[in-house]
Amino acid sequence: MSNYIEDLNWRYATKQFDAAKKVADNDLQTLKDAVQLSASSYGLQPYKIIVVEDETVKEQLREAGYNQSQFTDASAIFVFAHQTDFDSELIDSYINYAERIQELESGALDQYANVMKNALLNLPQEAKAGWTSRQAYIALGNLLSAAATQKIDTCPMEGFDADAFDTILGLKDQNLHAVVVAAVGYRSADDTMQHAKKVRRPQDELFITI
Repeated sequence: MSNYIEDLNWRYATKQFDAAKKVADNDLQTLKDAVQLSASSYGLQPYKIIVVEDETVKEQLREAGYNQSQFTDASAIFVFAHQTDFDSELIDSYINYAERIQELESGALDQYANVMKNALLNLPQEAKAGWTSRQAYIALGNLLSAAATQKIDTCPMEGFDADAFDTILGLKDQNLHAVVVAAVGYRSADDTMQHAKKVRRPQDELFITI
């Protein structure tokens, strides 16, 4: 646990990446594995993650990201895109997959499926979109922590034109909307922010124990 806390103290929102350093494919796969294993309400994971390594596309994202250098200098850009709406297919496809993975008879999870449908399908579209976006942020947190344990730098980013991202990445036709981004790579030696002391609220102010 002490090493994990040290890793979290080591990480920061990297402002300048070293464009010459690339994350190895096996390390990138480890990050994908970590995101895949993220907790999600009901296990549904109502989002997609677009991993952008193509330099031309990264240039387009930089233009839509207010010219922030992280979009082009980072090794890869993880774009978290949540489903803006959903119907019973989201639940049915998950249930069918879960039954196969857990080697259950067809219909064994019908009661669980009905619980989810009763809780989610009657929500207004705006509430559905809010719920799916929150699930994507859980996955983002997993990515940031997993990267820190691998000594891979990240920068979570909300400063971008989400509609432009949707167009560039072809998300609109997939019922997806870019909600948050993480640039992934290695810090530049010139990034002075890496030497700044981490500022977090003290625990006696942050936590309330009852």
